[in-house]
Amino acid sequence: MHTANIQTLVELESALPNIGSLRGLEVIDEIKAAVDKACKRPVVSCADILAIAARDSVSILGGSLYWYKVLLGRRDATTASKDAANSNLPPPFFTFSQLLSSFQSHGLDLKDLVALSGAHTIGFAQCSTFRNRIYNDTNIDPNFASSLQGTCPRSSGGDSNLAALDRATPSRFDTSFYSALLSKKGLLHSDQELFKGDGGESDNLVKLYSKNPFAFARDFKASMVKMGNMKTLTGSVGEIRNNCRRIN
Repeated sequence: MHTANIQTLVELESALPNIGSLRGLEVIDEIKAAVDKACKRPVVSCADILAIAARDSVSILGGSLYWYKVLLGRRDATTASKDAANSNLPPPFFTFSQLLSSFQSHGLDLKDLVALSGAHTIGFAQCSTFRNRIYNDTNIDPNFASSLQGTCPRSSGGDSNLAALDRATPSRFDTSFYSALLSKKGLLHSDQELFKGDGGESDNLVKLYSKNPFAFARDFKASMVKMGNMKTLTGSVGEIRNNCRRIN
């Protein structure tokens, strides 16, 4: 997005919704160094590198079905804000209406919300983000909750213990995340909010994506392109970072 660079990612990682969860920034450093060496100078922004790396990661883990064209030409921001990250990133305890309002405030709609949430088919979450769900939520499979309670104790301790966002295929980009929601096995409260069984539009999209990977791939790719083009910096606005971790 328009502030996508590693300095901003560090702010995002320290923001409450993501705190302690971001990894692999050194990979972006390595890509940046290789690209700058090939071009003989910094001509590709960290923002563009991140957008391409996200697309390629999805394609590697999910196959050619998930490949999409990334529009390029972004420039890097010269500022990063932890406060903005706290204000704009939806936390794992949000209700459906709060999630939708958050997405709509950035020009995204309900389909974008449900499709982009499918990125939780890969990755892990810390105990502190799902503890309340596995002990207090009612919209959860009891056996699923019980299986997680050993990893995430009710009282203090174990906050950084990890659980897969998609336990079925945690290292594969696919539609099993949505199948888990149908069984009330969403790890995060905010994820399970996408499917409540009330027959709403969100429910229908979860059902569609769970059984139709082509529909999910189509909508996910469209939403990724849409999100990646929000408020981009181009032309003479911003800069091309020499080092993704700091401004020039």
